[in-house]
Amino acid sequence: MSGVLAAVRDLPPESTQQAVGYPSLFLLVALGALVPVVPTGAIVSSAAVVALHQSSAESPFPLLFVFLVASAAAFLGDLALYWLGQRGVRSRNGSRWLAALRSRATPDRLAHAQERLDTHQVSVLVLSRLVPAGRIPVMLACLLARMPLRRFARGDAAACLAWAATYQLIGVLGGSLFPEPWQGVVAAVGLTLLISAVPAVWRRIRGDRSGELRHEDA
Repeated sequence: MSGVLAAVRDLPPESTQQAVGYPSLFLLVALGALVPVVPTGAIVSSAAVVALHQSSAESPFPLLFVFLVASAAAFLGDLALYWLGQRGVRSRNGSRWLAALRSRATPDRLAHAQERLDTHQVSVLVLSRLVPAGRIPVMLACLLARMPLRRFARGDAAACLAWAATYQLIGVLGGSLFPEPWQGVVAAVGLTLLISAVPAVWRRIRGDRSGELRHEDA
């Protein structure tokens, strides 16, 4: 044990950060895919900021590793959640995982996801990962349509790659604007949270306008 601790102390700071950071990134993103309350987009953007400051013209690997780890974790987390949801669909009594998915997808958003799934298939999966709070309704629509896991995996692989690239780009943009990594992390997290809040604000505005129109018609 003392030999392991000594080896860790002897590592350069950057190597130590990477040894701890990549497994942590994987676990947090995978957990966020299973339990959709973890802000995985902000996590990936923050990791990209740190990787940007570790990278150089001769060694762009930290950014590449962040992309690969984040996309793989998101993909495996999605597959695990979809498999658990499939068990609920096949069971007479359902499951708590399927119930949790239903609770996070309002009827109108689920109906919209089912309508788009009928016509666009794979492209809907890609967009669902990029649109904040769009993943769960589309995944539930796939489950209710009895889409096989293998078919879901093909579409979700492209979705996870696009998602990881998008949030990494947000982190790179935030990190490139500031000289200190913590400043870039703050900027990247703020931007990802702002993007996540836009759909909810838009739905609120649309709901208020619809209510005003119904009041005027009455």
